[in-house]
Amino acid sequence: MTTLPPSDLAALQTAVTLLETPSLTSKLSNLIGQPLESALNKLPAGTHAKIGELVQTALRKAADAALWSLDTQAQGHASNFLHKAMAATSGAVGGAFGFAALAVELPITTTLMLRSIADIARSEGFDLNQVQTKTACIEVFAFGGPSGKDDATESAYYAGRAFMAEAVQVAGKALADAAAQSGKLGLSGVTAGQTGTWMAKFIEYVASRFGIVITEKVAAQAVPLLGAITGATINTMFMDFYQDTAKGHFIVKRLEAQYGQDLVRTAYSDLMLRR
Repeated sequence: MTTLPPSDLAALQTAVTLLETPSLTSKLSNLIGQPLESALNKLPAGTHAKIGELVQTALRKAADAALWSLDTQAQGHASNFLHKAMAATSGAVGGAFGFAALAVELPITTTLMLRSIADIARSEGFDLNQVQTKTACIEVFAFGGPSGKDDATESAYYAGRAFMAEAVQVAGKALADAAAQSGKLGLSGVTAGQTGTWMAKFIEYVASRFGIVITEKVAAQAVPLLGAITGATINTMFMDFYQDTAKGHFIVKRLEAQYGQDLVRTAYSDLMLRR
């Protein structure tokens, strides 16, 4: 059986270290010094639904502002520190003004995180002009939610990948339906509008996961006596988490493109067992 060469195996080990980390939920609980459930229970009625709407809007705006405007010809390493500093500033404003500022702060923070994710994808050799790369950037936000895996030998990352495979199926059906409708109108091929329909459905699926951690973020920032300082700290924590996840994710996808998904997943599992 073919194995990864030492340099790529080392890169995959880096990915495992970055991707198999404590969840954002546990990090938020440690930050506020209490179980997050108690803070969540204190949120006003209807907050969860409102946040769900805001998250979908934020992801759609971020996709337009971040991925379609980023310089695809840039070279060199990703600008992680710059994005982190900007996110901290945005979080400080959101923390100072509370839930009322979320509709303004969330799209800004999400756009900054998505720009950073795309910058990392570019630094790993991915073409940001390709729809597949843009999709892979957006799906990074799905890895912050619960994995449903309690066994330390099971991969939270690949549990998230399984969820995203389902999301692609659902979005693909939306695209097929749009294409079929176009056929009835005598049109051929897949239009930009149909691709937009596919992306909107895909974002809706990702938002269902991203919305969980954003709700937890709001609950943590609502804890008394924390305010703007916590807003900045939490946004920095989020940026750190999604930058690390993006780095690991695009290392895995780069290796999969070179060696195939099965070989990379087997090597990934072997590395997890050695931890």
